[in-house]
Amino acid sequence: MLDKAIIDTCVHCGFCLSACPTYQSWGEEMDSPRGRIYLMKGVAEGKLALDQTVVRHIDACLGCMGCVTACPSGVKYDALIEQMRAEIESRHPRSAVDRLFRSLIFALFPHPLRLRIGVALQLVYVKTGLRWLVHAVRLHRLLPRRLRQLEALMPEVRPALLTASLPTFSPAQGTRRSRVALIAGCVQRVYFPEVNEATVRVLNAEGCEVVIPSGQGCCGALSVHAGREDEAKRFARAIIERFEREQVDAIIINAAGCGSTLKEYGRLFAGDEQWEKRAAAFSARVRDATEFLAGLEPVAERHPIEARIAYHDACHLAHAQRVRSQPRALLRGIPGVQLLDVPDSDHCCGSAGIYNLLQPESAREIGARKVNNVLSTGAQVLASANPGCTLQIQMLLRERGIRLPAAHPMEILDASIRGSNKYP
Repeated sequence: MLDKAIIDTCVHCGFCLSACPTYQSWGEEMDSPRGRIYLMKGVAEGKLALDQTVVRHIDACLGCMGCVTACPSGVKYDALIEQMRAEIESRHPRSAVDRLFRSLIFALFPHPLRLRIGVALQLVYVKTGLRWLVHAVRLHRLLPRRLRQLEALMPEVRPALLTASLPTFSPAQGTRRSRVALIAGCVQRVYFPEVNEATVRVLNAEGCEVVIPSGQGCCGALSVHAGREDEAKRFARAIIERFEREQVDAIIINAAGCGSTLKEYGRLFAGDEQWEKRAAAFSARVRDATEFLAGLEPVAERHPIEARIAYHDACHLAHAQRVRSQPRALLRGIPGVQLLDVPDSDHCCGSAGIYNLLQPESAREIGARKVNNVLSTGAQVLASANPGCTLQIQMLLRERGIRLPAAHPMEILDASIRGSNKYP
């Protein structure tokens, strides 16, 4: 149900236009936040049918929340776009092909075990030379555009990904200062296990005990962003139940897209007598890893890293969580690091959850602007705090024949504490 009160807070001033990537791409009013709110208002008042035209403009929204931080009226566009997408998924009949592709995505990405099976298949695809052959004879160009995008986004895979695991408990080094729990994520856990490992080591070095509850599943972020509300609640309930048993000071997440959803569980369960308070209590303990560490006086020695590092603002960290200065402060605290500002750093890279799979042409246009801005810095390393952003930017760099290593801020900080030059 669309919240008419939120819709009415929009005064149509237009401050959101310059912050909206799709409006920047096309200059179309209905592809701006203000225009999409007009559409929502029309649907809520029964003046517009929830037809293909309306759905097309809503689907084109990245949900990057750039408009949320740009809005002087405080319009909660993040809540509106989630509500509108839930309306679409419950009321609008999508084509069979669209439904099939979306079903494929949600049968795979929220399930770490299935993702690990996918890694095994990718290893066969790459190591046998099949991928090279497919590209050499350009067979990949025969794939439907969405499957072609999925294939292009594939990161480098290695056998170690099949066996990577984390301990359920990792003790603090020195005097214990805090006890925290880590959410391992789905894509992060399977494709970027080194980020979780680095996060645990940094937390330990800073005097934190780390608990990693076994059996944890998806947080529901992708489902929330895609309007699959019932599925998202099912995932969220399981996470809440698993983590509320732990006596910890904070619940740590190191993936920006997941973090923004975890912090809004109270909104997801609004009006639910059984779950709203439990969800809000859970969310109150959630902190991004950089946010939590920036609030601790550092005790672990930082060794120099001589590198020019460009920091990319993940949308769901900068806009949805308002975490901007903390990762920069942690990186600037490393001797030798030259932290570079990316022009329009808080503009989306085009990843936006599953947006780059569902809207590949738009995602590439938006991503090209991001890549151009990153390259303009002359950086040696890209710091990115979200796995989706990393995959998107690296794909576009590969297609240009450019290699720019990417690392999570936790990996860079971990390398400095360990005195290692190995971090991306």
